[in-house]
Amino acid sequence: MTLKPIQIYDTTLRDGSQGEGVSFSLQDKLNIARRLAESGVDFIEGGYPLSNEKDVAFFEQIRQYDLGHSQVCAFGMTRRKSMKAEDDPGMQALVQAQTPCITLVGKTWDYHATEVLRVTLDENIDMIGESGEFLARHSQLIYDAEHFFDGYKANPDYAIKTLISAASAGAKWLVLCDTNGGTLPERIAEVTQTVVSELSEYDTAIGIHTHNDGELAVANSLAAVDAGALQVQGTINGIGERCGNADLISVVSNLALKKDGYSVLGGKPLTHLTELSRYVYETANLQWKNGQAFVGQSAFAHKGGMHVHAINKASQTYEHIDPALVGNERRILVSELSGRSNIVAVATKHNIQDNRELMDKILKEVVHLENQGYQFENAGASFDLLVKRAAGTYTSHFSPIKYRVVAGDRNSDHKHVFAEAIIKLKVRDTLWFDAAEGHGPVNALDAALRKALLDAYPSLSDMHLIDYKVRVVDSGAGTAASIRVNIESGDESETWGTIGVSENIIEASWQALVDSVEYKLHKDELPLSGN
Repeated sequence: MTLKPIQIYDTTLRDGSQGEGVSFSLQDKLNIARRLAESGVDFIEGGYPLSNEKDVAFFEQIRQYDLGHSQVCAFGMTRRKSMKAEDDPGMQALVQAQTPCITLVGKTWDYHATEVLRVTLDENIDMIGESGEFLARHSQLIYDAEHFFDGYKANPDYAIKTLISAASAGAKWLVLCDTNGGTLPERIAEVTQTVVSELSEYDTAIGIHTHNDGELAVANSLAAVDAGALQVQGTINGIGERCGNADLISVVSNLALKKDGYSVLGGKPLTHLTELSRYVYETANLQWKNGQAFVGQSAFAHKGGMHVHAINKASQTYEHIDPALVGNERRILVSELSGRSNIVAVATKHNIQDNRELMDKILKEVVHLENQGYQFENAGASFDLLVKRAAGTYTSHFSPIKYRVVAGDRNSDHKHVFAEAIIKLKVRDTLWFDAAEGHGPVNALDAALRKALLDAYPSLSDMHLIDYKVRVVDSGAGTAASIRVNIESGDESETWGTIGVSENIIEASWQALVDSVEYKLHKDELPLSGN
């Protein structure tokens, strides 16, 4: 079967950057553009060259890179009213960007033309046509019909006329935009099919650009493709203004893995998608969406014992695809909802699958601890130590005796805050008493603990704390509530997570720190792995 290629147009660097809390530096934009090109994206929209110096610099510097078949697009609006296209600064900036493609956005909705632009409907048509003719002489022209579906609903004849104006001017793509993100899939399909039919005599193809205000951006994009659209515009992870844009991760995955008859990204495998998704999150300094389809950390995570039991026998029972197809992985979680299957899956390295008594003992302890506020989903190292304790294979490398933490102002100006930790512990039959300062109580405890242990265990010099998170377990108890502390640590070979729970935040932190150090020492003796 011959596959129909669907062009993927990424606007992360322009539309995505309009999302709340999103800001890209020039180097960020260059790096993301290169990653998109490596991924096989067909069009990369770099920004609006008239809006700021950063976008101008982006278009100048991106020319230095080999982006393969990916084409960079400069984005801009139609000429200003009562001005020739060639005299308009915006038009000139688009040409000076020297990109192989230019994306021109124009008004489709008659209401927008008369009330926002304050022009007559005929002048709006002229603005689209004259701007398109001028730009099409310099680059491949993509026309984005802003508010197309709202415009078509209000005045279908006029909406079609705006498209004809752009097509007659030389636009190679006519992209229908659901700018307000409120259209339903069946309407998207119906209108797209009509446009494909009515514009069939022109040398142009149809694209779709949807927003996610109704949580339907991906569904609407797929509906448009089935109705004849050959280009999908969106952003990585769906970032963008208001509720965001169509998530290209999901669009690409669905087109390639779920629907028949389409190819995307030049037919490349999708094994890079999870890495690409997380790279954009990290670059934008945004938190990952654990529940994000296909690439989220929880997308293939299994917690219920019945689910895990079935997964162990046939993965397709609770997974719609093989997670490896998009570069993700299966995760088996341990919790109070777990059964023996979860314990076996997570504790495979301990070879306890034939010991039902031990599995029941571990499960009972997990349920007991979770009732106190523990969660082992992101504390694999603490769970590993729990298994070893239950199995009788745990060896304590040190015995904490007591600790004390002092924090406060150094003087009355409140500008110099200090934290000191003093600890006493037993290491190999020797009592150690040590102290250290830190930026805060937990940092001071961490420094004092490792300082006391370093002579006996030199490998601790490779260990470092990566992340520290605090969560109130029972907010109804106010300041007396239990506190859950998760610590992520790492060394040169891996990272691992530990947990502590107490009504005292320092004690909860101390528990997680002790587990983290013990896990490090155990894994240096025997191969273990955490998460």
